[in-house]
Amino acid sequence: MPKSKRLMELMMTVNRKRRFKVQELADEFGVSKRTILRDLQELSELGVPLYSEVGPHGGYQVIRERVLPPIAFTEEEAVAMFFAVHALRHYASLPFEAESASALSKFYLHMPGDVRDRIDGMKNRVDFITPTRRGEAPCLAILLDAAVHQKVLAVEYESKEEEASSRRIQPVCLYANNGFWYCTAYCFLRQGFRVFRCDRIREATHDTSGTEPLDLGDISLSRREAAEPMEPVRLRAKLSRAGVQRCEAELWLAPMLNVREDGSGVIDKDVSRGDIPFYTEFFIGLGDEADLEEPAELKNAIRRRLSEMLVRYQ
Repeated sequence: MPKSKRLMELMMTVNRKRRFKVQELADEFGVSKRTILRDLQELSELGVPLYSEVGPHGGYQVIRERVLPPIAFTEEEAVAMFFAVHALRHYASLPFEAESASALSKFYLHMPGDVRDRIDGMKNRVDFITPTRRGEAPCLAILLDAAVHQKVLAVEYESKEEEASSRRIQPVCLYANNGFWYCTAYCFLRQGFRVFRCDRIREATHDTSGTEPLDLGDISLSRREAAEPMEPVRLRAKLSRAGVQRCEAELWLAPMLNVREDGSGVIDKDVSRGDIPFYTEFFIGLGDEADLEEPAELKNAIRRRLSEMLVRYQ
């Protein structure tokens, strides 16, 4: 086996085993212990974090993070990967912020000079804009870990309507929308699923109260709507062409929008009654471009809000 191929397979093997002895690897690869020792030294120089333990029960182990073997990219794949990670800079917080910056730097520095020149020429010509929000979300990493491993967290949450409150939650998934991070989670205080704005979670730690985690393995990001609270009310509104164009700019609204051939449209879908305050502000913003037909409680909420605004400006 060529040395380059052996080193590649050795890297994958030690990452998989995590703990191993030199003789085990020598037998597996059909080479001498001296050859394996030289190969391990080369892997260590390449950045594989190896730790040697002496004694009759000693050996080697891989510490900290695993180091993945090299991957061959075409030039087009490399450019696409660069800009996919580069676009994340618009977010004030990421669950893997330091790692993404480090990966992008490594990726860029190891590219051929002409590919770097091409990327430099494109940086000011193409971007994936996401609104930059002021509030940071410092707990994304622990929220993501809890969602993946079905752990219960103790959090301090400051909602729009009330002061910070302590509660226990079991995260299901994280997602970003319009510059904000959201966490769908089971709330043990409210005894139901809730959606939390991650920048309003001031603190999150692993729960030590003994709360038993729920089996939420069948609820994933693609099925998060099934977990989110829904006391349904029918929302129906007619939209002008300009109203449709404004609604098409809202990512969350796309599944609710039916566009006619003349460019006008209709919103017709069940929504959560708890979202009435949000839709109140949204339809006021649409003005004459929307004709709300139902629900009646949303119409009443809009009237009350407009009356409050009229009093303010009298």
